[in-house]
Amino acid sequence: MRIAMVASECEPFAKTGGLADVVDALSRSLGRRGHEVDVFLPRYRAIDPPGGGAAERLDVPVATAPPVAGARPVAGRPPTTEVIVWTIEEADRRVRLVDHPASFDRPGHYGEGSDYEDNGARFSLFGRAVLAALDLDHQRPDVLHGHDWQSGPALMWAAAQDDAAGRTAQSPSRVLTCHNLAYHGWLPADRAWQVGLPAPAGGREGIDLLGEAIATAGLVNTVSPTFARESLTRQYGGGLHEALRALGDRYVGILNGIDTVLWDPATDPALAANYGRGDRDGKENCRADLCARHGLDPSGPIFGMVGRLDPQKGFDLVAAAAHQLIAMGGRLIVLGTGDASLLADLRATGQAAPDRVAVIDRFDRDEARRIYAGADIFLMPSRFEPSGQGQLIALRYGTAPLVRRTGGLADTVRDVDEQPATGNGFCFDAAEPTELVAAARRAVAALASAPRWAALVERGMAEDHSWDAPAAEYEAAYERALALP
Repeated sequence: MRIAMVASECEPFAKTGGLADVVDALSRSLGRRGHEVDVFLPRYRAIDPPGGGAAERLDVPVATAPPVAGARPVAGRPPTTEVIVWTIEEADRRVRLVDHPASFDRPGHYGEGSDYEDNGARFSLFGRAVLAALDLDHQRPDVLHGHDWQSGPALMWAAAQDDAAGRTAQSPSRVLTCHNLAYHGWLPADRAWQVGLPAPAGGREGIDLLGEAIATAGLVNTVSPTFARESLTRQYGGGLHEALRALGDRYVGILNGIDTVLWDPATDPALAANYGRGDRDGKENCRADLCARHGLDPSGPIFGMVGRLDPQKGFDLVAAAAHQLIAMGGRLIVLGTGDASLLADLRATGQAAPDRVAVIDRFDRDEARRIYAGADIFLMPSRFEPSGQGQLIALRYGTAPLVRRTGGLADTVRDVDEQPATGNGFCFDAAEPTELVAAARRAVAALASAPRWAALVERGMAEDHSWDAPAAEYEAAYERALALP
């Protein structure tokens, strides 16, 4: 199949979270399986324009509203603006960067402190540029695969093309992956013009770009089976549960994997020592190195946490439980940026016990790897977690995950006290600090038994969380989408 992915992030070009890792690994995996894959991205300020023979310059006129940030279309005559689509040939895929400085040569991907008011216009232009570039190709894609709300305009404009010209055998099937239902790309009614639409009728307050994408896609998936079920409820559906329910069996969950070449303790260059399933001695060196780097006393269990400082990720539960984690002999190391009040709470705990708590307020890929390798227990007490990658990386690095049982965490972590022969971590249910502490006590007790802990770690490291199985599921989803009337 020929597959065109439309995404706002992809490693190593642009990343604010796990979306970038998924688009990167999935596109490469599909390419290795023999498909022809293009990944379309905006060319943000931080992305250098490609040079030399690795990139092809392509001028694409794009009908858009507005042609530059802040402008409005002339009634009845949508203007055009010129973009450049840079094409980068890679071993398993092509990356195509949509370059429009007025839209994307700015600080940040989606805003600076708050969302840009013209995000609707920016990503509408991006979507139209994708379709214009595909029109100039010799072969249209079989599948147009959008990721999250930023791909909504591309799917909407593709649907509009079909409505105007009539769907043909050359029309790509539309697939949407919802990585996070908390972000919708909401446009108030007075900004509907940014995506070339009239103000909503019938008293509607605005346009939900993720909701529009769901309505125009032939098949929709989210990134774990459990979250697919959870998202059909008001609690987890982000206001879109009814739209998702209406899809019936056209809405599915496909669990994310991880890039097992990129995430491999046997070859990871950031680690103080490499190790693997057959010889885990290097993990002790990584543990000692992590403690030395941050002034932690290495004589107690080390709890590690990496992520966006946000209540969604359960950082508030960790902040509330930190004193009790220390009281049971634990050490806590946290890496992340985000909520200032959560950061202040964690720092206050660290200042009171500097040899027990380390707080690293930055985005640091290498330090994250050292925490995955050097910690004993990895914390992911998320309030909701569509899939999660941290627990999968922790398993591969021989660090037992401690998670709240939700979404993809429930699909990948089995509590060893409930399933002694097959368990690979520790789980709790209620999003309460007391529940987190109780699970942590069980983890510390297990760690004290060397044979039991070794068996737990061995089971986790033996699991296959590569992209092979998920890529095959996406293939099947594409085939289903192609077969839809």
